[in-house]
Amino acid sequence: MPGVLSPPPATTLASADPDRSRPLTELTLGSVWQAVSGTAIGDDLLAWPPDVLALTAILIERSETHRFALSPPASAHWPPSSLPEWPDMVTDAARQWSAWVTGSESAMPKLLAKEWRTLRLRMSAPLDDLTEARDWRLCEALLTLHAIADEACAGLGVALHATGADGVRYRARARELLARTGSLARFPASLIRVLPMAGTPASGSSARVLSRNAVVEVPGVETRWHKALGRGLSARPYAQKVNYLLLPWPLRIRDSDFRPVAGPLQRLANDPFGFFEFAPSERIDLNLADRTLAAARERDGTVDVVVLPESAVQDNEIEPLEALLAHHEVTALVTGVRERAARLGRFPRNWVHIGVSVGREWVHIRQGKHHRWSLDDAQIRQYHLDDVLDPNIRWWEAMEVPRRSVQFVELGGGLTLASLVCEDLAQADEVASIIRAVGPTIVVTPLLDGPQLGSRWGARYASVLADDPGSTVLTLTSFGMAQRSRPPGYDPSPVVALWHAPGQHACEIPLEPGAHGILVSAAVGPAIRRSFDGRRPGYDGREFTGVRTRQVRAANIGTRSLDPSSVQLRGPSLTAAELTILTSWAEATAEALAFAPASLKALEADWTPGARWRETLRIHQPSAQLNRAVEGLMRAARTAVARGGEQPLRTALLAQDSRPATSALSALAQAVLRSTFQERQGPGTTTTLPTAPGP
Repeated sequence: MPGVLSPPPATTLASADPDRSRPLTELTLGSVWQAVSGTAIGDDLLAWPPDVLALTAILIERSETHRFALSPPASAHWPPSSLPEWPDMVTDAARQWSAWVTGSESAMPKLLAKEWRTLRLRMSAPLDDLTEARDWRLCEALLTLHAIADEACAGLGVALHATGADGVRYRARARELLARTGSLARFPASLIRVLPMAGTPASGSSARVLSRNAVVEVPGVETRWHKALGRGLSARPYAQKVNYLLLPWPLRIRDSDFRPVAGPLQRLANDPFGFFEFAPSERIDLNLADRTLAAARERDGTVDVVVLPESAVQDNEIEPLEALLAHHEVTALVTGVRERAARLGRFPRNWVHIGVSVGREWVHIRQGKHHRWSLDDAQIRQYHLDDVLDPNIRWWEAMEVPRRSVQFVELGGGLTLASLVCEDLAQADEVASIIRAVGPTIVVTPLLDGPQLGSRWGARYASVLADDPGSTVLTLTSFGMAQRSRPPGYDPSPVVALWHAPGQHACEIPLEPGAHGILVSAAVGPAIRRSFDGRRPGYDGREFTGVRTRQVRAANIGTRSLDPSSVQLRGPSLTAAELTILTSWAEATAEALAFAPASLKALEADWTPGARWRETLRIHQPSAQLNRAVEGLMRAARTAVARGGEQPLRTALLAQDSRPATSALSALAQAVLRSTFQERQGPGTTTTLPTAPGP
């Protein structure tokens, strides 16, 4: 796959010294894998499908074997002509494998065993046998193993539907592994990282087009996958739209909001530079936010996500803002956050705060900014900052440069969000590679920038992600900054946002006179998830298919009955990682409830702290808090099964939910179970529980 770590020179290879006449040792399948993973190709890989996906993806990428699934060599056929039912055989083998890896009574799939044997017998084969298709049988085996492994990763990320009874325990374990390590594979993430795919490219001929469910990516960038099924979106997984309220604040920015600060770096005499900070004197206006939210809800009933630009909120303003959003039943908040330096000589941090309301609590996820804003002479004059920043030197944003990381968040309804801060959108580095590989539904980019015109840099880079992998990109800057941007010969522009969805023209979004926000109603439709290796496409993806914008003018009177600035919110019962693990086990429980209630007992045994499989995967045992939460949702599941009979599952779950929760943790567990079940229900579905099994 793109970005897979190339093997470093191994100690067993001959030196490239031109004075030596002995040729370099030829790369083999085994030596390539050994260099990347530090291990040999052994049968133990079969115990974990994502490991086999890592192996096959690396061999395919290094040998470029992927091209033969798109353009087979002369006299060859793909899929193999000897397997006319190849797509169904691959799907069946993946399903059986998912059950087999957790010790079920099912046998290893015959197709998997056959193709694995073919690969194992050729570990010492030259890599060129694949590259030049000299061994077509080996090419067939490698491509088929990759397809089976990829199918066995279905549902480990976004899963709107229960996928069946087979593999419930395996998927629960894999999701917990992903939450704890940032990878689905058992290898150290510093060597190999396997991630779920949220969306797939619509075209192309790279190795990435062979995957539909998971992708192998470059190590070195910390990647985290969060499941935070917001109370609004997960309750309507087939919703036709999502409402984003854009607040392009501050509405006014003074030149005094920018000022030089001292920095710890030594200055170069022949390359003068300085550091500046952006620190607006005015705090966020919660009263205006309340009245704007009230007006938006009056127009459309709901606001799902509130978005603010880069550095729009100071770090100590997040909690009162979320208290206000909870009052208006908002699902999520995406906002740029600025921090005041805690001590002299330390730069403050700049990040995107992603808050999601789950079970009456706010879960917090932080996406750091990796690239400083640089102001040169032209930009200083464009923004009319020459009174406070000397245009004769280059000014760098005074911010801490953190370790690179990417946070992916499942919000519910099949929607996956990632966020990049300002300059990060324009940098073609490993972070961008991971975004393209995973294909989130939407990439939200808070900016501190000029107007978001289709002719400017933000639109150019948004179009790249909209084309491949097909992610919608939303950029948002402050109205105050857009008004300060007045290059010579141009008037100020009111365009504060840009919406670019795949297959559509970029939509410029202005803030009209008298408006305080913009309500963006994005239509949601099904997306095809496909691979180009001959498998049948899936129709379980989601994408934005259209957008409508409306200006929002704040109501005259607010609606809140409390002062959010005086509210001290209770800390979350679980961390973001623990909530993801809780949700992962709730997903497995929902699948078991839908297809095999008798498997709940085995699922509970798998969860139990001290279970041996965690030692095998080398992950930590659950904390006491997390253990109580998962036990709570499994109790709820047992109660629903005990009601049994012909009662619809939804009714059974809601019946036990009607009793007041005994604690915040219990309420959270109930909300998560209900959300995960609703995620898997189509319109009008009334899944019925089988009769409860006997002792």
